Amino acid sequence: MDQKESRWTTMSNNRIVTSPSERVQALSDSFKDVLSLGQRYVDLLDQLAQTKDAKNLLSATNKLAKLDLANAFIDFPPHYKAADYYLIFMDRLLKMHGDTAVNVAENELNHEFEATVAAIGSEAVFKFEVDSRGEAAFTEQSQHEPLFYLSLEDKLMQFNNRALVNYFIVYALKQHTDLELRDAVKPLIDFAKYLQKDLDFTIDLGILATANDRRFMLNKPELPLTVIDRLFVATADEDYMLMNLPRNNGAELLLDQGTKLDIAFDPDDYSQEWAFLVKDSDEQISFFDVLLHYDLVREWYLANRSALAVRTDHMEIVDEESQATAEMAEAESPEEASSTESSEDSTSNEEE
Repeated sequence: MDQKESRWTTMSNNRIVTSPSERVQALSDSFKDVLSLGQRYVDLLDQLAQTKDAKNLLSATNKLAKLDLANAFIDFPPHYKAADYYLIFMDRLLKMHGDTAVNVAENELNHEFEATVAAIGSEAVFKFEVDSRGEAAFTEQSQHEPLFYLSLEDKLMQFNNRALVNYFIVYALKQHTDLELRDAVKPLIDFAKYLQKDLDFTIDLGILATANDRRFMLNKPELPLTVIDRLFVATADEDYMLMNLPRNNGAELLLDQGTKLDIAFDPDDYSQEWAFLVKDSDEQISFFDVLLHYDLVREWYLANRSALAVRTDHMEIVDEESQATAEMAEAESPEEASSTESSEDSTSNEEE
């Protein structure tokens, strides 16, 4: 008995009933389900394409990405994938703010949506790649660099520092000017800010952040001082001045227009982890901008990247159940806590 026939077969008093009327009724019920699903699908597509409300746009995208159109009786016409809905969502949110720097169009060969950025032309093609958890990576297709991660379900958006350097600083800067790449990154930053403002997303701009107090932590907590010595040597024939910080916790490079780049650790923090800081009077310059615009810093950073690479801390949302469990643990009495401490120690290293 094949799958379709089994769907028409019903049970009555623990025996299989296959009367003509029951088969017809089973087929009728299945068509009703299909029609209901089809109408829901059409309504969500209309909402995705037409709504002018960001929250409704997010809701439609989330539901479409999860919608299962598989049916034993009916094959739906070709339809888009979750990655396409993510890209349409991005395009529509940008357009709601009058931002046209990103162009999204359907590839006529594979019927998948692709994005290009006006500042760097149509050679660079971007798509979302969605994993089994529903996390989407906005990925450049020739170099396969995931520039940022997006989770509509958890309302998270995070840039990938390693991919930003690999694609824009190492690769694209050979084909484009620094100003073109600055303009290419801008709509991506704007998209993140729209997510935060309109939809209460938690965002991490990574090395694109411009706040003066933002510390760009290194992958490796310790830094050989010879790496800083190489920067001292590199500045000898330049107009920039590199100075030791007053508490001997690093160095500060004085760039033009009042911009300063620190490579330092916090002397009041016992961990003394090294980090970059960028300071300017208007808080408009990021560490990415420094790498993009200053040859001296870029060449030094790339030559010593194994020691200087900035890390990306993966963002996660703690679910309510986990949070409640943590709060209960904190509320334990000292006696209860000590009774469980030894058993927890055996697994703590695995969690790390």
